[in-house]
Amino acid sequence: MKSEETPFEGGPMDGRVLPVLLGITGHPPKTYRIPVPDPDGGPDTVLVYRRVPRGPGRVGLSNRWKYEYAPEGVPPRRPNWPWSKPDATPRGKPDDADG
Repeated sequence: MKSEETPFEGGPMDGRVLPVLLGITGHPPKTYRIPVPDPDGGPDTVLVYRRVPRGPGRVGLSNRWKYEYAPEGVPPRRPNWPWSKPDATPRGKPDDADG
């Protein structure tokens, strides 16, 4: 399997670079979870990092990624059906004078 050296920003892993396995598409996973064992024998703490673009990619090269710390965790995913309503209503309506 292929892996890529990916930097981590924020949280306890700030400044570290780890080899992350790439998927079939050549991208690392969208979220990276790191279980940290509790020294007192309690439940593990899970650090969550989200994949974000590292910077503007150059023409002809694939975009590189980095992970940013997500202290709130990962929001639950919902099915994205075509008939599903969005979570928030858009601001203003076409006939609204305030816009």
